[in-house]
Order: sequence, then structure tokens, then C-alpha cells
Amino acid sequence: VQLVESGGGSVQAGGSLRLSCAASRLPFTLNFMGWFRQGPGEGREWVATQSIKGGGTWYAGPAKRRFKLSQDTAKNTVYLQLNNLIPDDTATYVCAASSLFSVTPASTADYSYWGRGTQVTVS
Repeated sequence: VQLVESGGGSVQAGGSLRLSCAASRLPFTLNFMGWFRQGPGEGREWVATQSIKGGGTWYAGPAKRRFKLSQDTAKNTVYLQLNNLIPDDTATYVCAASSLFSVTPASTADYSYWGRGTQVTVS
């Protein structure tokens, strides 16, 4: 089972990044992919969730206007476009996979597999 994030990096405030989460060898049908982040000394915070089949998306309040989800189902990959980044966005961004037919997007318990994360640093 692999969830591999990529696309992180260091940017200046106002910049953009596109994060990717590629899923492979999952032992179940991927129904939802969530993104969470954890800043220095902080707890894990939900960012956004993509419904794989239905295409629906959910965003945490701070992410709603600046971040955007998309997916390539053929590649089993979900993307998180980060725009107009601010220093408070500095965190490790982690994707998580769920096989459930319905999730509470912000609930970590609804996701079975987690990636290792990709670092985003905004200065």
C-alpha cells in the first residue's frame, strides 16, 4: 500500500504550489482522499477532502478560498492546488485514503491509510 505525496517546497508569501497524492496497491476501493496538515508544534488539521467517484469536494474554512482539489482517476491521484500562500500555511501536508461510502471529512478515524507527507514552507 502506498500513498505518496509530492509537490511541497519553499515559497514566498503569495506563491503557489500543487501537491499530489498518488495511491497504489490499496487493498480496497478508494472512495475519498483527504488532505491534512500539521504545523510546527501543532496538532493535525483537516484541510480538504475529495470524493473520488462523486467528485464532490469539502474544504476547511481557511482553505476554502485559496486551495482547490482536483483528481486524475486514471492515475489514482488527487491534487491540492495551494494559492496565495501565507506563512501560517507552513506545515507538513499529508494525504489519507478512505474506503468508506460516507465520511466525516475532518475525522481522522474515517481514513485507513496515510502518506508520509510533503513539507510546505512559506516565508
